[in-house]
Amino acid sequence: MSLALATLIYEWRRYMAAVVALAFSGLLVLAQVGMFVGIGTAFTAQIDRARADVMVLGPGAKALFNSGGASGLPRRMIPLVYTHPEVVQVAPLDGSGGRFMNIAPTDPLDPGKTPKDRKVEYVNVNIIDAIPGYVTVPTDYSTELVETLRQPYAVAVDETALKRLGVKLGDKALYNGKTIIIAAVTTGYPNIMQPTLVMSRDSLRLLGEADTGPRVGPLMVQIADPARAEIVAAQLNKLGDGKFRAWTRSALAEANSSALFEEQFIGILLGFSAVLGVLIGVAITWQTLRGAIMANIKEFASLRALGVSMGSLRRIVIELSFWVGVAGVFASGLLSWGLSLLAHAGGLPMAFPPSLVGMVTVFLLVIAIVSGFLSLGVLKNSQPADLLR
Repeated sequence: MSLALATLIYEWRRYMAAVVALAFSGLLVLAQVGMFVGIGTAFTAQIDRARADVMVLGPGAKALFNSGGASGLPRRMIPLVYTHPEVVQVAPLDGSGGRFMNIAPTDPLDPGKTPKDRKVEYVNVNIIDAIPGYVTVPTDYSTELVETLRQPYAVAVDETALKRLGVKLGDKALYNGKTIIIAAVTTGYPNIMQPTLVMSRDSLRLLGEADTGPRVGPLMVQIADPARAEIVAAQLNKLGDGKFRAWTRSALAEANSSALFEEQFIGILLGFSAVLGVLIGVAITWQTLRGAIMANIKEFASLRALGVSMGSLRRIVIELSFWVGVAGVFASGLLSWGLSLLAHAGGLPMAFPPSLVGMVTVFLLVIAIVSGFLSLGVLKNSQPADLLR
């Protein structure tokens, strides 16, 4: 065990402030990253968990987010996609949105009065084809749930949205002025931006909102061997000759995350948090390391008296700051994990992409090492002659 690591272990109380500062600096950035990515994955959860191995978007689409109408494509592309020998199922992604209102009981003494528990919300609508095992059906949907959504005007609502919408299982409600039935309650599909209803494509058609025109939304494609998704996507792109663009589901998920962070306000918030994290982390870590080195200055002076060079002492301080950074990374991870559990309990989805977690890890280690460099000046006080006083 190195001297720096042994010093941190046996005198951990002196360095705890630095570890805590780094942990909260990381938490400041990770919490916002997790929240924004979680919000994005909430919008695409039904797609991410569907049986589609390949997604086909319009040629100009860079992601599902911020693409406008570029993600759609002509309906005549569906037969073209089917010509690939490995394609098993193709279905267009459809959906809608509108005004949701629960049907609250009226006051029998004053039937004309608006009930206090009346809820009015704007909701998203996602669709599935109510056929067990179909490409648009998420893998965690049971056969019973799919059969339930086969009923006309039946919708499913995530459990986190029930209170917000003011409904419970079995209630009737109004969607764009038409009666629907809360026939099922799902778990694991929270959305803090807008509540989401899930219904069958047939129910959406009965409501008069199905897309039956010459253009359709992105195509969800299931292939015979999911392991060949990347190869099939490349072959479909060659087959389409620029008329559409095929993505593997993982590649599209990564593009969606990148598109989300291209939003100006998200970039500003994350940039501000990063700068604030640097200022807090460097200031507290630097002062903590400086104070800890000053407290051990006689030990450093003893090492110099024994012939240890100043360069070696500097390396010990830098290594010590590195280990402080490692401890801060672990502490930040524990805090972020605990925060994600609390957020999940409150219906707020959070997600932490490994690439962004890696960036925050490097960010914290750099803060710790920079703080170590700033603390090196204290070593000038480690004079062997001071041991004789």
